[in-house]
Formats: sequence, C-alpha cells, structure tokens
Amino acid sequence: MVIATRNRCGELLRTLGKLAALRQRPPVVVVDNGSTDQTVSAAHAAARTLGDIRLIRLRRNEGAVARNAGVAMAATPYVAFSDDDSWWADGALPRAERVLDRHPRLGLLAARTLVGPDEHVDPVSERMAASPLGREPNLPGPSVLGFLACSAVVRRQAFLEVGGFSRVLHFVGEETLLAYDLAAHGWHLCYVDSVVAHHHPSLIRANRLERDVRELRNQALVAWMRRPAPVAVGAGLGLLRRMPRYPPAGLAAAGALLRLPLALASRRRLPDEVERRIRVLDAAS
Repeated sequence: MVIATRNRCGELLRTLGKLAALRQRPPVVVVDNGSTDQTVSAAHAAARTLGDIRLIRLRRNEGAVARNAGVAMAATPYVAFSDDDSWWADGALPRAERVLDRHPRLGLLAARTLVGPDEHVDPVSERMAASPLGREPNLPGPSVLGFLACSAVVRRQAFLEVGGFSRVLHFVGEETLLAYDLAAHGWHLCYVDSVVAHHHPSLIRANRLERDVRELRNQALVAWMRRPAPVAVGAGLGLLRRMPRYPPAGLAAAGALLRLPLALASRRRLPDEVERRIRVLDAAS
C-alpha cells in the first residue's frame, strides 16, 4: 500500500491506526511530499510502533508523482492507494487481490468509496457503478476510464509500464490521464462494488478556487497530451470563452499555457478504441 501525505500529521496517524487494525495488515509505504510539520517524525514513530511501514521523504511537494516513488519501492504485485485521510475496510484488500488474481489483464480496480461518518457513497462511485461503458463478460465489474486515487488498487506491472502519474499535471484530476494510458496499453479498468474504502476528507486542503483552477487546467492539458487536435484546441478555446464570466477559467488558462510545452513534449494519441470509449463517456455526461 502507498500513502502520499503532506502536512497532515493527525490524519496520517489516524489512517495508519485504521490500517494497523485490519485482520490482514498490508505493508505500507508512506511518501512524504515535503511536509513542514511533524509528519515525518510521526511516521517514524508509527513505524516503530506498528511495524511494516517504510518512509520515503521527498524534498519538495511532487503532487501525485509522489505515489510513483511509493510504487517503485513496493515489493508486492498489487499496490493499493490511500490518501492520508482514507483507509480500506477490513477484508477489502484480500478481496481485491483475489479479483486481480482471477483477471490477469485487469490493470486497475476502483473501489466503492464511503465518505464521512455517515458513510454515504461517493458520487464518483455511483457514476462508475452506472458506467455507460457497460460490463464485459470477463471482468468483475463495470468498465471505467477514471477512478479515485484514494481508493484504487493497481497492478504494479501495469502502473510501471505506463509510467505512473504524470509530472505535468502535479495534482487534481491526475487519475484521468493514468486511466487513459492504462487503457491505451491494453489494460482493463473496472469498478468493483464489493471492495470498499473509507474517505473522511481532511479539513486541511486547498481551497475551492485553487482546486477548481487545477481541475480546469489539467482537463485542458490532458486533452493536449492525448486527445485528437480538434478536441485539444476546443479545450483551450473553451477556457478562453469562459474567462469573462468565470474567473477560475482565466487562471486555469494561464496555468495550462505555462505547462503546455511539457504537455506537448509528451503528447501521444490514444488508440481509436480508447478514444471511442471517451466519446461515449462525454456523450453521457
């Protein structure tokens, strides 16, 4: 299991405690994303107390790419992701392992995510359960082209094959590009309702404006990195058209422009079948 964390000492300790209470405890790699609080010392103390916890300390905030370092260190064929404010239900990871064992071309399993003390189902999980991509006979759940990084299990081979999360995007919405790349390499992704994770969103997080800007920016960058040219141009023009009435669009456009050279340097068109599935999802949204 890989947990990326930054400046959330209390949440990280809660998550590690929840994982330690599982009947089958997974080995854990904690990747600290340049924290400036007591997160690192707390992780060291937890490792001494709970055992089977390794720590990677990054010098600066690498965003989603921090998870890549954790997967590289992991010694298991499957790697579950948690954020520092999420954890897995008892029995979920052994169940996920059995599912992945039975389906050797399944590259990523997206779990049902229960949010907060009332454990309501995350809306993203509800959308994946009703995926318009349907369910192939040889898969354990509906096919998807997205997931929540706080509640997914990847096949390590598949993750490393596609290069993991992209440095271009940094953070927010980084799951989309990884999903596209896994599908482009012939790996299946599906939602499995019987595998359950818990997410209690931290109060220590980017404000709504910052998240909206990053989400819009990364949507445009993903289009430039993987989609046909007309779609990529349309994504950029869409941001420009929204600027007068929606201020985050202007900030997102500026951020996308700064990262555009890196995005174009890693541009690869998706296979036609993957593009077709994306268009099915677009039409249903």
